[in-house]
Amino acid sequence: MEEKTEKMGEEEEVKSVKRVDVSKLVSIIPPPSELKREEKRITEKRIRIRYDESLQEDQAKLSKELAKFLGISEDDQVEIVVAGRKKFVFKPIVVDELDPNTVMCYPEKLRESGVADNSIATIRKYRGTGR
Repeated sequence: MEEKTEKMGEEEEVKSVKRVDVSKLVSIIPPPSELKREEKRITEKRIRIRYDESLQEDQAKLSKELAKFLGISEDDQVEIVVAGRKKFVFKPIVVDELDPNTVMCYPEKLRESGVADNSIATIRKYRGTGR
């Protein structure tokens, strides 16, 4: 009889080791809200517009950091909106040495529309087709 109790004891130990705690398994499964959640990507940023006479018409210089932040490449176009009303489309020139909160723009078009040097504006990647 002693052998049987030992065997039963061993079997009980084996059974207790093989049991898996269901709550631990459930904690691995993410909740439904996490499955459908998408990462928010920032599409626009507030910046300062500065005049740069050395640029050609329809060009804007922006920092490499800002371009990466907004997902802009030199093949794209950028839209700059001043006061929510005045919209300008420029071809970006990405440079390293510029401040990420400043964009240098060709000034003639801005002056004609009444936009002063060092104005606050919003910049985003242009999604339109042409001008």
